[in-house]
Amino acid sequence: MSLKTESKLEKILASGNLAVTSECGPPRGSDPEAITEKANLIKDHVDAINITDNQTSVTRMCSLAACIRLKLMGLEPVLQMVTRDRNRIALQSDILGAASFDIHNMLCLSGDHQSFGDCASGQNVHDLDSMQLIQTVRRMRDEGKFIGGDEIKRPPKMFVGAAANPFADPFEIRVARLAKKVAAGAEFIQTQCIYNLDKFEKWMKGVRDRGLHEKVHILAGVTPFKSAGMARYMKNRVPGMDVPDAVVKRMADTPKEKQAQEGINICVESIQRLKEIDGVHGFHVMAIEWEEKVPEIVERAGLFPRPVI
Repeated sequence: MSLKTESKLEKILASGNLAVTSECGPPRGSDPEAITEKANLIKDHVDAINITDNQTSVTRMCSLAACIRLKLMGLEPVLQMVTRDRNRIALQSDILGAASFDIHNMLCLSGDHQSFGDCASGQNVHDLDSMQLIQTVRRMRDEGKFIGGDEIKRPPKMFVGAAANPFADPFEIRVARLAKKVAAGAEFIQTQCIYNLDKFEKWMKGVRDRGLHEKVHILAGVTPFKSAGMARYMKNRVPGMDVPDAVVKRMADTPKEKQAQEGINICVESIQRLKEIDGVHGFHVMAIEWEEKVPEIVERAGLFPRPVI
């Protein structure tokens, strides 16, 4: 894959190294230290940091502003952008705004339904869907044109990503859905957090059978459990999540004061197994409001030090 952008993440993936990304959720306020403190906890152990975009439909500091904070720190942000809240004018406008700060990575998402959040009666937009957003960013970059056809002065140079959930129903269409995102122009994929490794391996076999692992960089998503209660919640209450009974039992059988460490142990063991799967090009470590544990996970998983590119 030839390099198309100035993205550090793209360079690391193109070099054949396993990439490591993580993410920070912006605050429910305007204090920039809420982002900079999280970023400082993980910056030496990851290649790029995602900034979520009003995740779970809860109003937060905007992803773009938080990404700019990371750029000012000399770090590599991944701008997450959902189609839920913006029409095509606003989407393209924000992409240009990000490009003006030389933000080189973007993750294109649909976004959680607004009924989950703090503005349940708010209107969703979805003027474009996530596939069309991928196509839009690629057209803006590769052709230097807006959706309407006009030329862009200084086009954005985004390394374009998308999300994939190998576990949602029906399982049979999961690989085909990934293929559509690749055809739309996705260059890297960050997956839903993986607990059912057998099912993920089955999905990856389907990915390899279609040759998709040679067309897109797949970063396997992992999230450490803080407690048995968190494991049960994610199994029973989070749509599209697949947490095997054996994993929940392992957490529940661990004494309460040791459950957090056991959650990290499971996460590290998962990474070690995922590293052996052909077509996995890196890891997206989602330590939700637990960023201080990312260094331990990355080091114990043998993913440190990070390559200098």
